[in-house]
Amino acid sequence: MIVNRPGAFVLMASLVAMASPLQAAAPRQLLAEAAFVARDKAVALGQIAEAERVAAAVLAREPGNREAAFARAMALGYKAKLARHRGEALEARRLFEALAADDPRDAEAAAAVGTWHLDSVIDLGGLVAGMAIGAKKAIGFAMTDRAVALGGNRATYAGLAALLRLAIDPDDPRGRSLAERAAAAATPQPLDRVFQRSAVAILASLKGGNDKATQKLARQLLPFGRLDR
Repeated sequence: MIVNRPGAFVLMASLVAMASPLQAAAPRQLLAEAAFVARDKAVALGQIAEAERVAAAVLAREPGNREAAFARAMALGYKAKLARHRGEALEARRLFEALAADDPRDAEAAAAVGTWHLDSVIDLGGLVAGMAIGAKKAIGFAMTDRAVALGGNRATYAGLAALLRLAIDPDDPRGRSLAERAAAAATPQPLDRVFQRSAVAILASLKGGNDKATQKLARQLLPFGRLDR
């Protein structure tokens, strides 16, 4: 993306693996593999491109398909993040904001908007992220908290919000409380178990008292956190 590597979307991978209708299953699975499994940037970009192609094909047949629109937005944001493309990052944000406005009760969309802001801050730092692409911590925190409230007692939303906060500030008390919530939350989907394990790991790091280690671990546990770039 723009200067250095603007984040645009750490959420997306978290959400890509969530259960969803069949027509969006293929692109979401590809995006999940790119974000959590791939270690090579070229491989990840290839998976993202294929996910975008499949989602676009669904939208060509069904322009109102919300799941395909969401998957396409995620793919666009991922590509922007890894390729450092400012224009695509901004377009992805526009698409997520439109999805959130269309359904204010959609936890995924709220989390997507919030994570766009926080991931950009993680990648660029607050000042540069704000000046370069308009990312703001306050919006990110508000929208990820909204996603937690809308998402019910699921580990995914609390765990994601915790990691994002602790990746920015390992002393964030709200980050710790969200991690505690995720560690005790329900795990109806495989992704919930992933984030619950991450929450348990980050809580152990917090108990160790090493802020730098906690911040590093939080970043590694987020999507693309272990990708060789």
